[in-house]
Amino acid sequence: MTQERLEFLLGRFPRLKIAVLGDFCLDRYLEIDPARSETSIETGLPVHNVTRIRPQPGAAGTVLNNLSALGIGSIVPIGFHGRDGEGFELRSAVCSLPGVDPRFFMETPLRRTFTYVKPLLISPGVAPVELSRLDIKNWSPTPEPVSDSLVAALEMVFPECAAVVVMDQVDLPETGTVTSRVLEALGRLSAAHPGIPVFADSRSGLGRFPACRLKLNAAELAGLVGLKDHSPARCGSAAQALADRSGQPVCVTLSERGIVCAEPGKTEPILVPALPVRGPIDVVGAGDCVTANLAAATAAGANTVESLQLAMLACSHVVHQLGTSGSATRPDILRLLPSLPPSQTL
Repeated sequence: MTQERLEFLLGRFPRLKIAVLGDFCLDRYLEIDPARSETSIETGLPVHNVTRIRPQPGAAGTVLNNLSALGIGSIVPIGFHGRDGEGFELRSAVCSLPGVDPRFFMETPLRRTFTYVKPLLISPGVAPVELSRLDIKNWSPTPEPVSDSLVAALEMVFPECAAVVVMDQVDLPETGTVTSRVLEALGRLSAAHPGIPVFADSRSGLGRFPACRLKLNAAELAGLVGLKDHSPARCGSAAQALADRSGQPVCVTLSERGIVCAEPGKTEPILVPALPVRGPIDVVGAGDCVTANLAAATAAGANTVESLQLAMLACSHVVHQLGTSGSATRPDILRLLPSLPPSQTL
């Protein structure tokens, strides 16, 4: 990709409207200073003193962060948070992001706010060390009134969008945003508006999704199709079979090896290698960065190779941000263009 072409695609981002449907989570980072450690007088157990609390949107919110960093003109989150302290923090963080229209990010007393509490040891000159995480999740099925409100929002927003991203983060199906009721509406709307690309990523399995563009990693692909060999060639072959069956492109991230994409009706999947590592890395949030950039690039008119290349450029910046689910701006992406390896067919 030339710099002129990349600048053209990035320049179209402010005119785009992209919806993000999914499980919005509060990432609450607790920064701990080991030099201030104490011992509890009452219990004799160690006391970790938190010197900074850093709340930010996570899960589908990480996709939101990346789209906002790219300068997408209008970003519409469709999801929910609870009527609780975590919900207040999450909504404040979401609403602070440039370009976000929060009208369909609803508060409900029927759910707790999905939360990841991430304690980090912060020492001068040392990469942050994450301790055991504390999670707050919903373990019961999402109530029908909540699903009905999500469907109504999706029906209103979908026809106006240049792309839609679906992020299913919960481990237990039917307990989050992407319920069967929501998936039925998504399939119906996708069929009615075939020109609007839908990108889907799911922790609990993409097998139950309607036909849409799938983004998954090698392990998720293996779980979906029973693949044992995670080589680019075998992942490409499996992705091609999925793409031919669904009629939609399938993208598979391969960690340090890059990303492979298969398109329906084609015989040679495309591999775009990852950029060389430039120091310590933190891969948390890298997959969400890829999803956001694939959606933005495609909505801006990029072809398949260009969208994969843009995603790899952004991801290379993100993995070098330590102790956070990072994001990449348009200048960050342009700066890395000279380091982009050539794409290849498998």
